[in-house]
Amino acid sequence: MARVTVEDCVRKVSNRFELVLVASQRARQIGAGSLLTVDRDNDKNPVVALREIAVGTVEADTLKDGLINSFRIQVESDPQEDEISDFVAQETLRFQQPTSSFDDESDDEDLEEEKDETTSL
Repeated sequence: MARVTVEDCVRKVSNRFELVLVASQRARQIGAGSLLTVDRDNDKNPVVALREIAVGTVEADTLKDGLINSFRIQVESDPQEDEISDFVAQETLRFQQPTSSFDDESDDEDLEEEKDETTSL
């Protein structure tokens, strides 16, 4: 294949924007040392990537998955931050628990009175 055109590649990848993304991902892989599946013929990496896509020697779906994974960021948590968040959660629970107050004692008295009234009937 002496010359690659967009029409050759669009048969494999229908969306032109997706074609650009996939071809650029493959060009980066070639630049990083990935093995070529077609002859270079003194072409630059983007042209070789497009030729590979047009011939079908590389899977566009695999390249797209690799592109998506390259954008993912995995944030590792700091153990000290985990301890702080655990402490805050414990303190929040501690302050949410009811404490004894005068209202609780009056509720207890009301319950005793109701119990006495039901037993006397």
